[in-house]
Amino acid sequence: MKLGVHIGYWGLGFSSSDQLEIVQEAERLGYDSAWAAEAYGSDTATVLGWLAGQTSTIRLGAGIFQMPARSPAMTAMTAATIDQLSGGRMILGIGSSGPQVAEGWHGQRFAHQLQRTREYVAVVRMALARERVELHGETLELPLPDGQGKALKLTISPVQEHIPIYLAAIGPKNTALAGEIADGWIPTLFSPEHARELRGALEEGAARSGRSLDGFDVAPTVNVCIDDDEKKARDLMRPFIALYVGGMGSRKQNFYNSLVQRYGFEAEAAEIQDLFLEGKRDEAMAAIPDALIDSVSLCGRQDRVRERLDAYRDAGVGTLGITPLAFTPEERLHQLRLVAELAS
Repeated sequence: MKLGVHIGYWGLGFSSSDQLEIVQEAERLGYDSAWAAEAYGSDTATVLGWLAGQTSTIRLGAGIFQMPARSPAMTAMTAATIDQLSGGRMILGIGSSGPQVAEGWHGQRFAHQLQRTREYVAVVRMALARERVELHGETLELPLPDGQGKALKLTISPVQEHIPIYLAAIGPKNTALAGEIADGWIPTLFSPEHARELRGALEEGAARSGRSLDGFDVAPTVNVCIDDDEKKARDLMRPFIALYVGGMGSRKQNFYNSLVQRYGFEAEAAEIQDLFLEGKRDEAMAAIPDALIDSVSLCGRQDRVRERLDAYRDAGVGTLGITPLAFTPEERLHQLRLVAELAS
C-alpha cells in the first residue's frame, strides 16, 4: 500500500510555504503522491502546477477536478500541461461535485451524472491520446453539428503514455462506473469494514467492460490524528464528519449522509443532518458516534493506528491518501512522519 498526502483546499489556515513544506517532506519520506482539492475557493490545477516546479519525484494528484467547472477538453489540456511541467507525474482525479456547487457556483445542471461522467471521460481519453475529438452522445456533442466547429486534437503530448484517470465516487452506481471506465477510485469516508460491499460495485462495473481490476487503484482519503489522548484525536475528526454528513448537500440529496446510513448509522446520520441544518453545529458534532469516527478515520494511539493501517491494506487499498489534522505546521509534519513510520 502506497501513501499519499492530501493537502485539501489551499489557503485555509496554512500559508503556501507551510503547505509546500508538507509536500516536500512527504516526498523526502517516500510518499508516492500529493493531492490537492477544490470546492469554491482555491483551484486544484494552479496548486499542482506550482508544486510541479518545486518537487521532483512525488506524483501530483487532482483530488479532484470538478467536472462542471471545466469542459472535458479543458481538463485534458490542463492534465497534459501539468504532466509536462512535472516530467510525467500527473494523476487525473475527476468528479461531478454536488448539486449545490454545480448549479449554484458553476451554473451547470446537476443531471444525468452517470452518462455525463461516461461521456466526459471518453472525451478526456480521446484528447489525451491526441485523437481528433468527436463524440455524439446524450450529454456531449463534439463538434457541434450546426456551427463552424471541427474535430480538433491536442497540440501537446503528455509525458506519460497513459495519464491515469481516477473517479471520485461514493454511491453504488458511480462506484460501479469507476470500476468500468477508470484507472482508480477516490472514495471519501471509506470504511475498511465495508470494503467487500464496495468492492462488489467495482467488480460489477469491471464486468460490464469485460476487464479485471488488476492494477486498479483504490485510493481513499482519510483524516489522521495520532495521539495518546483518544478523545482529543476523535474530536479533531468531528468538524469534517459533521460537515459532510450533515451539511454537504441538501436534506434531499447528501451522498455522504446516504453512505453513512449504508454503514449502519441510519438514525445517527439523520440526527447529525437535522442538527447541522438547524445551525446547531456543536450538537451535530457531539452526535457523531465514536464507532463511526473510528471506522472512517485514523486516530488515537500509535498501536491502534498501525492496526488500522493494516485494515486498509487488507481491504485492498492501493494508495492511502492521508490528511494530517493538527493546528500547526510542525504538528502536521509530525503526523506525516508518524504515519510513514507506522506504515513501514
